[in-house]
Parts: sequence; structure tokens; C-alpha cells
Amino acid sequence: MGNLTMSDQKVSVEMQKDANGLEKVVLKEPRGASAQVHLFGGHVTSWKNDRGEELLFISSKAIFRPPKAIRGGIPICFPQFGSSGSLEQHGFARNRFWSIDKNPPPFPTSTSNNKAVVDLILKPSDEDVKIWPHSFEFRLRVVLAPGGDLTLISRIRNTDSKPFTFTFAYHTYFSVSDISEVRVEGLETLDYLDNLRNKERFTEQGDAITFESEVDRIYLSTPTKIAIIDHEKKRTFVLKKDGLADAVVWNPWERKAKAMADFGDDEYKHMLCIEAAAVEKPITLKPGEEWKGRQELSAVPSSYFSGQLDPQKVLQG
Repeated sequence: MGNLTMSDQKVSVEMQKDANGLEKVVLKEPRGASAQVHLFGGHVTSWKNDRGEELLFISSKAIFRPPKAIRGGIPICFPQFGSSGSLEQHGFARNRFWSIDKNPPPFPTSTSNNKAVVDLILKPSDEDVKIWPHSFEFRLRVVLAPGGDLTLISRIRNTDSKPFTFTFAYHTYFSVSDISEVRVEGLETLDYLDNLRNKERFTEQGDAITFESEVDRIYLSTPTKIAIIDHEKKRTFVLKKDGLADAVVWNPWERKAKAMADFGDDEYKHMLCIEAAAVEKPITLKPGEEWKGRQELSAVPSSYFSGQLDPQKVLQG
């Protein structure tokens, strides 16, 4: 698994080039769901269900020209989340070219023949070491399961002779019908750092998170499961995570959307970032140590009673 010659009646893993000549790996599963991963950034840039509906948001103005990071999909923020450090915003992993990992180490999760899998690897270049003087191996496995669930597993190993510390996020952009019709469940009563108020700490008061203005928060000590409910599409995204204590919630709203060159003025209405992250408490690896962070995404039909999702079915199911 992980090679690019695998193709049978059930699943396929195929290398292609996009319209800009960038290499991408296309994963397909038996019922018709698909995903694509660009080698630039190790970046998942599409996740479609078996009806061909795109589940991730990619801006119509996204720039597929390195070194500019791609706006949308699932950018990987490493070794720095945000701007709290000496590196560029969100670190450099999302705008480096990754390689196919032809000999990935065994993963504890079983990878059977009915899953489409690709393994990527990133090692620091001489230029990277100048700005972040540490040696590492970052292995990323992307798995498309039967039925269309999408799993990303990151393994970061310290191959240096000294410890290093990093922050991390899967900066997932979900496609939604109308941000004003979306609610997020699973983060009620939790503390969060508000990036719009100098990272001041607050406690979530609502029984769910809804959106009527810009939001940029880091929720702390979050559960392993979060639900994003899209009322208009009658669809619920379920994000399951492991090794990632925090959850970033972000929508730029109108003013910031207009200020971004690679983002349409009204596109904030059709996206929401819920990001499995390790931010508040950075990860420290001693020489030879490895960290693993995983997220699994699924899209399920919403169940309603008086317009509300039955949380038992999603968050505790």
C-alpha cells in the first residue's frame, strides 16, 4: 500500500497533474467517493461523497502556484500554528513539496485492500534548517475508506540530536451551504482563547456555536468528537480526533474576506474551518521520539426534531 500502481475494481490510487502542472494523488473507493492530495503542501484539496458533491471548501480564487499556500482543503500547519513564533504564518509544511513515502513504517490501523491509501513524507531542506534548525521526518497517511470517510494520520519523528517543540493543526475548510444556518456541537461549556481579543480566555456559554460575525477561537481540552451541522443541506460533518487537544474555529466574515486576495468577497458564507490542533500546549519531542496526530472526517445525514440535530446520534453514537 502507499504505492501508486494499485488499482482494481474496488479502489484506485492514481498520480495525476492538475491544470497548473502540480502533481496530485487521486484516491477513489468502490461507491464513488474520492479524495485528492497535492504533493505541494501534502495538501488534501478535494473530498467528494459518492454523489460527487465536494465536501471541502476551496476558494475560487485559490492560487495553485508555489510557494503560495493553497486556500482551502486541509492545509497542514507545522511546525508553527498561526503567527505565534518566528516562522511564517502557520509554518512551512503547507508550502513545501512532499514526496511519496515508498517504504512507510507499519501503522497500527489496519489498511485492508478496500481502502485507498497514500503515504507522503516531508524532510527539512537546507533552507528549512536555516529558519528552523531541527531535523525531523514528517509522515502523512491519507486514507479513503469504503463509504467515503477520510482519515489523516500524521507521524512526526525527531531525527535530531536535541529536543524540539512545535505546534500543529489540520486547518480543515468545510464546505457549508450558508454559515448563518450552521451550528457546531461538542464544544459547549469549554474554555477558549479569543484571537480577536488578544487571546483572552473565555468560557463558551451557548448550547452550540452559531455564526453571525467573525470568529477566531482556540477551544481548549476538547472532546475527541465534534459535529458541524448544516441545516440547509441536512448534512452533519463529524470530526473525530486523537492526539490533538485543541479545536480552532474560524470564519473570516465579510471585512477580512475582502482583504484576502485569494478568497472571494462572499465566500465566507460557504465555508467554516474547524481545526483539530495542538496549540495551547506545544508538543516537545526528544531525539528519537515520535508524535502522532489523527483526524477522521465523515459526512452523515442530519436527524431533526423541531429543527435540532439529535446529538445522541452523532456525538455519542
